[in-house]
Amino acid sequence: MIHFKKLQVLVLFSFIPYSYAQQVVKPDDTRINYTGRVNVSADSTMFYWPGTTAGITFKGSGVSVKMKSFKEKAFFYAIIDKDDKKPFKFETDNTLTTINIARDLGPGIHTVEIYKLSNSTSVNAFYGFELYGQTKLLKNTDNRTRKIEFYGNSITAGHGVDVPEGGRDSGMPEDFNNYYTYAALTARHYNAKPFIIARSGIGITVSWFPEIMPEIYDRTAPLDPLSKWDFTKYTPDIVVINLFQNDSWIVNRPEHEQFKRRFGTEKPSEAFIIQSYADFVRSVRSKYPSASIICALGNMDATRSGSEWPGYIQKAVDQLNDKKIHTLVFPYKETGNHPNRKEQEAMSEQLIEFIDRNIKW
Repeated sequence: MIHFKKLQVLVLFSFIPYSYAQQVVKPDDTRINYTGRVNVSADSTMFYWPGTTAGITFKGSGVSVKMKSFKEKAFFYAIIDKDDKKPFKFETDNTLTTINIARDLGPGIHTVEIYKLSNSTSVNAFYGFELYGQTKLLKNTDNRTRKIEFYGNSITAGHGVDVPEGGRDSGMPEDFNNYYTYAALTARHYNAKPFIIARSGIGITVSWFPEIMPEIYDRTAPLDPLSKWDFTKYTPDIVVINLFQNDSWIVNRPEHEQFKRRFGTEKPSEAFIIQSYADFVRSVRSKYPSASIICALGNMDATRSGSEWPGYIQKAVDQLNDKKIHTLVFPYKETGNHPNRKEQEAMSEQLIEFIDRNIKW
């Protein structure tokens, strides 16, 4: 009997370390805070758009995440305890992988957020977190009351933000960094919850690929026409639209496949361009009757001196005759490539100054 009791004690304590060692947080756990348009299910949550996040608050000494990506590899930041000065950058591809984000965390309460840096051309399956140590998953309270939504192209997605100085602006996934775009920077300045609907190369009348923004702006998954987003889930105070950069190039390329597909053999008229923009803004307005809308353009060569494109936007906005729809032109940055971090910061500063001057929220 004594030996049996000893055995019971031994068995009991042999299991204690393991009971504390790991806690699986499934993707549909309501204590996970998601930002962005996602599809949540019991076994996985699908990420599509840049700037999509998943975050938790917990007690424990370590945390890992299980993920897989489709179509192309993708990159993420893992931000521990809101310290974005030292984010952990990791890559996901078509192999299901468990990524160790942090180990040897001190006692107390911690937070972790994973943030999609990459373009919406990758689809990412998030299978949940794993916690280590004496773990406890806590309620993740999102205290952000302001909401801001962005519709944009490569500038908003973060194309080229991490291209090294003097490097080639290749559009490779590793050079995207949505975290340091004007959109994300502006949202963090206001402690606002951002939804970023952006894809490199997209336009309103024509894109470098078949889809245009008016066709995908209302989707959860950008390439699935049946994947309609429920706009009641998120109602922004401010919407920023920064589109037309790609249109400004392709309308002058009659040999391009997408020019032929959208326009045939004849360049679209000014009236068509203006009307297409106005129609898209009307669509956004129909989803958000009370939001302030900023129709922006820049900071690439669509806003260079002599460009007609800022004028097209102004004429479309004038046609809408809505006091809560504004226009903002980011000055041409006068450099090649897509905007780098410094140039994105300049855009954010201008947008913040514009919002402070024109919008009460």
